[in-house]
Formats: sequence, C-alpha cells, structure tokens
Amino acid sequence: MRTLVEIPDDDIRWLDRRAEELGVSRTALVRDAVAQMRAGTSRRGVDQFFGLWRDRSDVGEGQRYQRRIRNGERG
Repeated sequence: MRTLVEIPDDDIRWLDRRAEELGVSRTALVRDAVAQMRAGTSRRGVDQFFGLWRDRSDVGEGQRYQRRIRNGERG
C-alpha cells in the first residue's frame, strides 16, 4: 500500500544522505525505520541499554574482556 507523508525539507535531505551512505533508496530507509519501530528495535532501545555494565567490577575493560571470552577464558 502507498501512503503520502509530508516531511520537512531538512529531514528529506538527511534521509537522502543517509540512504546514499547505506546504498539504499529513501523508501527502503523509511520502510526499515517503520519496521524497526514496530519491532521495538529503534535506536532509542539501544540507547536505553548503553553502558549497562559500566559499574560491574567482574568484567573490567571491555576489549580485554572480549579478548578473554573469544580465547575461551571464562574466569
């Protein structure tokens, strides 16, 4: 189904730049944004959990932790 939406010129320019960066059409970008919002996976959701482990003392520095886990170390 098609729908007509009025979007401010500044936002259209931003959408066009972003679509070009990603190599997709403006329409595909808008469809993806709507799908993400419906699925609850918008950037707002990411921001809600950013830094969630910052106060954990058992993890330490992030990259060092990742290397340990990737090398099979668990403790």
